[in-house]
Amino acid sequence: MSQAVYVKTTQDGRLVEVIDGWLCLAGHRETDTLVPLIEHPNRQAISRAVPGATHMAGRIPLRHDEAAIAQGAMDEAKRDFSDDPSAISERFRKAVWAKAAAEGVE
Repeated sequence: MSQAVYVKTTQDGRLVEVIDGWLCLAGHRETDTLVPLIEHPNRQAISRAVPGATHMAGRIPLRHDEAAIAQGAMDEAKRDFSDDPSAISERFRKAVWAKAAAEGVE
């Protein structure tokens, strides 16, 4: 998936898009996961600064509809399977680290 999926435009005019499974700010990778605001350690300050935010994507606050667009595009990119050996190796590496992190290894 090399096509960008538009999520929103920031107040200063930069585009927030999903490109290759990454949420990008002005074309630069920001994150590949969204954090619900209720799970964020700084949720009270974020809620005061950005009313209506329900998720954080790195340092980018998102409303519910924007988060749904972003998550859908990131999920779609993860479903696309590449048969390239390096892509397969990367998927295995991420799976092993995710399992280790779930078991408490950092």
